[in-house]
Amino acid sequence: MTVKPICALLSAALLLVPVAQAETYKWDAIAMGGGGFVTGVVPAKSERGVVYARTDVGGAYRWDAHNERWLPLLDWLPDSRVGLLGVLSIAVDPKNAANLYVMAGTSYFNNGNSAILRSIDYGQTFSLVDVSAQFKVHGNAGGRQNGERLQVDPGDSQVLYAGTQQDGLFKSTDAGASWNRLTSLPVTTTANGNGISFVLLDPASANNGAARRLVVGVSRWASVGANLYYSGDGGASFWEIKGGPADLMPQRAVISPDNKLYITYANGAGPSPNKDLYEMLDKGQIWEYDIANYRWTNVTPAGIGGPFGGISMDPNNPRHLVASTSGAWMAQNGNWGDHVFTTSDAGRNWVDVVQRGFAIDSNDMDWSRNVGIHWSGDVQFDPFDTKSAWLISGNGIYRTTDLEAATTTWRFDVKGMEETVPYQVISLPNWGPTVTAIGDFDGFLQWDLSKYGWRHNPSMGSTTSLVSTPDARLLVRVGTDMYYSTDKGASWTKSNPPQATRGTLALSADGAVLLHSPSDKNDSTHTYRSSDYGNSWTLVDSIKLSNALPVGDPVNPKKFYVYDNAAGRMLVSYDTGWTFWPTSAALKVGGEKRIAATPGAEGDLWVCQGDGGLLHTTDSAQSFTKIPAVNACDAVGLGVAPWGGDYPTVYIAGTVGGVRGVLRSVDRGNTWVRVNDDDHQYGGIGNARLITGDSNVFGRVYMSTVGRGVVYGQPADDGDVAVTAAGGSSASSANKCEYVVTKSWQGGYTAEIRITNNRQSAVNGWSVHWRYSDNSVVGNAWNAALSGSAPEYSATANQSWNTVIAPGGTATVGLSVTGAVIPAVTGDVCN
Repeated sequence: MTVKPICALLSAALLLVPVAQAETYKWDAIAMGGGGFVTGVVPAKSERGVVYARTDVGGAYRWDAHNERWLPLLDWLPDSRVGLLGVLSIAVDPKNAANLYVMAGTSYFNNGNSAILRSIDYGQTFSLVDVSAQFKVHGNAGGRQNGERLQVDPGDSQVLYAGTQQDGLFKSTDAGASWNRLTSLPVTTTANGNGISFVLLDPASANNGAARRLVVGVSRWASVGANLYYSGDGGASFWEIKGGPADLMPQRAVISPDNKLYITYANGAGPSPNKDLYEMLDKGQIWEYDIANYRWTNVTPAGIGGPFGGISMDPNNPRHLVASTSGAWMAQNGNWGDHVFTTSDAGRNWVDVVQRGFAIDSNDMDWSRNVGIHWSGDVQFDPFDTKSAWLISGNGIYRTTDLEAATTTWRFDVKGMEETVPYQVISLPNWGPTVTAIGDFDGFLQWDLSKYGWRHNPSMGSTTSLVSTPDARLLVRVGTDMYYSTDKGASWTKSNPPQATRGTLALSADGAVLLHSPSDKNDSTHTYRSSDYGNSWTLVDSIKLSNALPVGDPVNPKKFYVYDNAAGRMLVSYDTGWTFWPTSAALKVGGEKRIAATPGAEGDLWVCQGDGGLLHTTDSAQSFTKIPAVNACDAVGLGVAPWGGDYPTVYIAGTVGGVRGVLRSVDRGNTWVRVNDDDHQYGGIGNARLITGDSNVFGRVYMSTVGRGVVYGQPADDGDVAVTAAGGSSASSANKCEYVVTKSWQGGYTAEIRITNNRQSAVNGWSVHWRYSDNSVVGNAWNAALSGSAPEYSATANQSWNTVIAPGGTATVGLSVTGAVIPAVTGDVCN
């Protein structure tokens, strides 16, 4: 009865052609495959398939079981909250998997500001409770794989506990909205700064109310002070659990319904992100403690003396446990890493799952085959299928669906979870690949950003700088070693060892000269010059800057530039990098060091000045012009011009007219649009302070992050980010080009391109361009000369009465089109 009316309405709708189609962007992270430390995994106990994970610098994620990939939950964080990407602990309401709590902060970002993030919709949205005045959180500290420190009471969802690293134990009775310290626990911090390593609540003690029994682990040796505390009254009082191993620290624990604790131990807190303070764990055990009878039993797997970290209990069989070593570096089929053990008799006998039979499913990330599963401080049963388990690693997260198989296969399940620290991204011209440099895993060569690429080989761990000649004839990368490529990154040749390690590189336009400014702690104030692919070096005496960022002129091979932001000046070399001289132009002290050199233009540079805005020079830094519309600039980069344009597109991370975000200009900074939104901020530009455009795809922009890898946005018809004009641009002086439908029918329409002159002087001659994203075809045009073919067209003035557009006047071009898509109109006359 209702079929015909619905069809009629649908047919009528198909006849309608929108008057305008707003430009939208789609944002994502370049697919590399994990790469960073997943520090914890928390499966929900009340809903099958709901799993959350946390990382040390890359935020929190929820598992999408249907698509078998991770969904990032904290990409909305702005740069003013970037520290909250360091997640120390996650808690899920045992009664409701949608209720999620995140304990986040990073000591060296945002003055150490810390927060509890609360969600009632699986992490789709959050409310933020700033707890900085009460306790500080450091998600990237040693021992960050311990836990969980944050817990929701199994008997009362309004009650939460938070164990901190420096400030003791806190409790909330209003679902995390407010917190009070429990002074009954006589611990605030520990000598290693790790404080409370876990909080554990006993569900069996929750009878028609909040749980009464809880256990708190403390990150210190028992010989130094008590490292386990027990409360039987909801935290009102605590007593020490004595008698555990004297020279070990508790990492994690589970509790059985009959009041037995199973605790993993190691002789330190865990791996430190500071390599100078790296804690090499080499001892550990697993112990059972019978709380009711005060009895300790060593249940360590026989013959294993290394450190232990993760432990999980089968919710249907408390004698069925799974445990993992943490930093043990044992054999793993040609690699070195951790082992996993299972027991069905409460630890009296264990099966070494890795020794029994071990296989890796790379899940399309072939580079992961050569990396061991390591730093496995957490392993968790799937509570709905305990043949399945999740295992964390320093490079991501792994999952098996059969712990009992003779050969257990661990799949590298990191799709959607891009937790890398980027240092550089370069889009090679002439439709070449995108090349990246990242920490720990070198970087990748990619032709399709949504698919996993090829890791640079030979590998050296962190690649701190990557540079290319304008024609991509030569690429060079540096870390602990240096390599160069003459085939666009397909293969690499090792140079002789550089004078010092890491740091940044610059190449002359012809590739003949290479500059290296190391960041080696013993040599970070020098710059070296090589003219033989880095095989021999000469000190550049005229640069004595800390961690300099030189750049070569993209046209003139004799010129190099470096911003001395300590003195507020630009240094220029005119003799292929042998010597540098300061120009007379005054720049801001403390501005951004990274210079953007305009492709194809000699002496054309863009420099960010922080809250001093954006500067542009076209005379090799002899003088600079401030871009009026830009209030603040943290990073600037350039990409290919719009179709028909004659100058590259400029991108910044900054503020224009009070609008902060990633912004794009196609008219040399005169007007700007924002191409990200508040849901796609990623914590800002991170350590690399990098933003750059693509050399081939108009509108595609890349941004570094603190730990979410390289993110990129690009125009897309199905994008979920609306491109919006940035306030404060000098829009009144910009001309306006519109594409307006005047009449439509099924399958086509007529349209006008309207060009309005908003300037004070007449336009004499003009040309406009547009591109359809479907198969639209222009059948006829009037009032201008039409050229091109589907999907790209141009129209040029050819009528005496509309070639000149007076101030305030409008010229029109008529079109007859087969299709439905409404394109954007570009051209110099539109600027």
